[in-house]
Amino acid sequence: MRLRTVTAGPALAVFLAATVGLSPLPAAGSTGVRSSGSSVTASSVSLSAAPPTVDVDNVNAHLQQLQTFASSNGGNRATGTAGHTATTTYLQQKLQAAGFTVTAQTCTTCNGSAKNIIADWPGGDTSNTYMFGAHSDGVSAGPGINDDGSGTATLLEAALQLAASHPTMTNHVRFGWWAGEEQGLIGSKFYVNSLTTAQKAAIKAYGTFDMVASTNGGYFVTGTDAIAVKLREYFTSINVPTETSTECCSDDGSFRNAGIPSSINSTGASYRKTSAQVAKWGGTAGQAYDSCYHQACDTYPSNINGTSLGRWANAETYAFWTLTTGTAPANDFSVSISPSSGTVNPGSSATATVNTATTSGSAQTVSLTSSGAPAGVSVSFSPASVTSGASSTMTVATTAAAAPGSYSITVTGAGLVTHSVSYTLTVNGIGGCTGAGQKLGNPGFETATAPWTASAGVIGANTGDGSPRTGTRDARLDGYGSTHTDTLSQSVTLPAGCSAYTLSFYLKIATAETTTTRQYDKLTVQVGTTTLQVFSNLNASAYTLRSYDLAAFAGQTVTLKFTGIEDSSLKTSFVIDDTALTVS
Repeated sequence: MRLRTVTAGPALAVFLAATVGLSPLPAAGSTGVRSSGSSVTASSVSLSAAPPTVDVDNVNAHLQQLQTFASSNGGNRATGTAGHTATTTYLQQKLQAAGFTVTAQTCTTCNGSAKNIIADWPGGDTSNTYMFGAHSDGVSAGPGINDDGSGTATLLEAALQLAASHPTMTNHVRFGWWAGEEQGLIGSKFYVNSLTTAQKAAIKAYGTFDMVASTNGGYFVTGTDAIAVKLREYFTSINVPTETSTECCSDDGSFRNAGIPSSINSTGASYRKTSAQVAKWGGTAGQAYDSCYHQACDTYPSNINGTSLGRWANAETYAFWTLTTGTAPANDFSVSISPSSGTVNPGSSATATVNTATTSGSAQTVSLTSSGAPAGVSVSFSPASVTSGASSTMTVATTAAAAPGSYSITVTGAGLVTHSVSYTLTVNGIGGCTGAGQKLGNPGFETATAPWTASAGVIGANTGDGSPRTGTRDARLDGYGSTHTDTLSQSVTLPAGCSAYTLSFYLKIATAETTTTRQYDKLTVQVGTTTLQVFSNLNASAYTLRSYDLAAFAGQTVTLKFTGIEDSSLKTSFVIDDTALTVS
């Protein structure tokens, strides 16, 4: 996975999946799927089709093979190495033997002219193609077993199960394993650029699966395409809540940039799990989803969570089975809520957007209702019915008599079929959250320097590449074109007992570097000793809003710190403006 943070745009900001109960996430190494192939926990939510069940033992066998390839070839499976060549050869041989039409596409822009492996299952309407992918390479630091052996192996076994079942196909399914992802999504870009306009239009959705077995992970489905809809449907059926992710990006970006509806699906990389996510999935708050991300310890079996591995393999199978074998209802829709939770004081209200989408067949009228609201809470929709594909605004209003607590409100969309999602409302008690508000001093750098501590020349009325976003002053780190380090920091106290802690700032990166693959100049963002993100010359962009959840630091006094390090030539400026640390 190539890790960076994105600002949610139309494709990412219109939904959040339902939040439902789940017992703690089992420890790494437990399967969560019996070796006989039985699926994980059943629930009262029925699925629209019955795909074959993936045996997680078979997925583990593929991972063991990938570990062997790495161990026998310098300890890694990076693009251009013998370990990666062995990986693509293994994929090609397995898929061809199962009856797939396999193309080993030489990526001439990848290191060593590595291979993309594209596998088409015969049959189905090729003008309605659904494509599932993972990257077959890893970083040079280690074997790359979770990143992205887990995506590679789950998709391989899911594809083999399709071949063994040999269903009648109505739509077409295609799988892709990409080289060069860790060098900048090179293989998937090469593939997409090789497609004609008509071939791109034929791909109705693309889902990438990058790191689906993180040992402290969550369940992130980030996208609004048809594949993402089916993945959420599956996870809801086994009582596993999902979230969208601020970590990205992977090969989904290559497809999205070409106008193909796309999603990225994962269990998380180096970002840290929040206490709210622990309540959903188990695990350890304040620790990375994958503590071995891009490290030598990303090995099999120690860095694989078998429960997540089995769940994702079966979710992938369910998605392509229902989209391509024709067993989904003729007319169907999905419903989701964004955001999926809200916190209010008694007497106030919260709003959310209820989104619908036509997932198969024709659009239909969907009537919206709610249930589960406690005394003193009312729920209304504007409008109360929509045509699938449209949205409605939900208002949750409370009276002064509403009792403090957390409540699950069920939102139901009824049309030719019925779907429901959950919204979590938290009503604050008196004194439950004291000291809420914006906590940073001098957030726009407009009043001298204090309470910021900064290197000389960082804060000021900068011009040129360092021009402020608003006002007359900002903070510019580096931009000298020579070996240089700048720092910017502020100590801040976060009150306990509040529901949301969000750090945000606008960042502009201007660089004279010409490389598209190497990080020469870097900006590290930290809270205390925790690194939130590292930016570099490769992330050059205009002012972009960056935001982070700091709930793990509630009740602590911490130091927010930016460190810019520039190498010996070709300047890069990291310009920060309009900061905020908002507690509510």
